[in-house]
Amino acid sequence: MKVMIMAAVAALAGTAALAQDGQAGSHNPAVKDSKVHHVAAPAKGHSSFTEGQAKGRIAKAGYTDIGDLTKTDAGLWQGHAMKGGKSVTVTLDYKGNVTAH
Repeated sequence: MKVMIMAAVAALAGTAALAQDGQAGSHNPAVKDSKVHHVAAPAKGHSSFTEGQAKGRIAKAGYTDIGDLTKTDAGLWQGHAMKGGKSVTVTLDYKGNVTAH
């Protein structure tokens, strides 16, 4: 009887570990690391970043003089910033990616 219980516990533990690993794939929308990526277009989806967190992510991407950010109807943080002596419009998506134009 003890052997069966131990086998069941081991099977459940293995299943839980597998379920957690399944969340780590590229389909997971959560920010997985502290790297800031520059992308051609922002990912669609509503951001859970606060304005302060968004400014921090944009600054980490090398932008300065980050103005007030506003949240768009699409859920993106958008505002003006400086990089390389040029004023640009920056956008931060829910994945933490920065887009500039």
